[in-house]
Amino acid sequence: MNREQAQRRVDRIDAFTAELIELEREGVLALPVSQRREVEIYHSTLQRRMAADFDVDTSSSQKQLSWGMRIASFLGALALSAAVFFFFYRFWGSLTTLGQVVILVAAPLLATLGVEFAARRERTFYFASLIALVAVAAFVLNLSMLGQIFNIVPTPNAFLVWGVFTLLLAYGYGLRLMLVAALTFLVGYLSATVGTWSGAYWLSFGERPENFLLAGVLMCMVGAARLPMQREFADIYRVYGLLVLFITILVLSNQGSVSYLPLANVTIEYLYQTAGFVLAGLTIWFGIRRHWPGVVNTGSTFFVIYLYTKFFDWWWDWLPKYLFFLLVGLIAVVLLLVMRRLHKMHRGEVTA
Repeated sequence: MNREQAQRRVDRIDAFTAELIELEREGVLALPVSQRREVEIYHSTLQRRMAADFDVDTSSSQKQLSWGMRIASFLGALALSAAVFFFFYRFWGSLTTLGQVVILVAAPLLATLGVEFAARRERTFYFASLIALVAVAAFVLNLSMLGQIFNIVPTPNAFLVWGVFTLLLAYGYGLRLMLVAALTFLVGYLSATVGTWSGAYWLSFGERPENFLLAGVLMCMVGAARLPMQREFADIYRVYGLLVLFITILVLSNQGSVSYLPLANVTIEYLYQTAGFVLAGLTIWFGIRRHWPGVVNTGSTFFVIYLYTKFFDWWWDWLPKYLFFLLVGLIAVVLLLVMRRLHKMHRGEVTA
């Protein structure tokens, strides 16, 4: 059991206790005093043990403080990373080449040792996550500056090295923020590599959004594979991959001129608009079947975005603004009624 699983168990205990109190109040169920006492002692002991082993939150106030600590940890990591960056540039010119190389090599190593030190002394990993982001920033600066010192030609392989280093930190300490950073680096590497297949310079990979499609598909496949090694990160793979796919399709559905397809711009935009609606619908359906709320929410969000984008293209230029927003509001009501019926059908309250 990890901290996330322990937190879910504690939350289930709280929900069970609240529901049991409600059932007793309504006269549906009343446990004998002895059994009620045994359950309370068992749950209390279990929560104390999980709090001691995993430092989970056992009250609403603790959960609120945990969110504050996460935000403070993230902002602190950004500030320290910026401090490292500006420190290097402030004193860089006064150092010898040997001193520069020693500092560049030592900085990420010392930061990584700091992650290990922090992880061994606190179970919530707030400080470990903070230092890990500093280690990644130092490692990125390491390769960048060493390349400048020794006049190394930049290649997309730097994204791969950064991604692998960050991925090791993410899996080594169960850091979800580090996984997002690692996937960002790997998306950059795959997209730049795909861009070079067409003969373009690798730094121009962002000019062709279709370069990102392969990375999005691969992340979705990893997230859906249910591999034991990434089970606790599967939702991040799925949602991140879908975001890459949906954003890419959104750009291409509105700007066909940046596509590789040898077709008219209008035809390309129509193709990707259709693909966006189909993919969003399939994502919602698949997410419901697999009980993946993050996938369902992502698909639903982009389905609405695609729909409202088409409304804007169709009606904005020739409808009065009040009528445009009235139609959009009415369509939103219709969508709400349809989704409400589907929700009831899913519960079995109405028949198809």
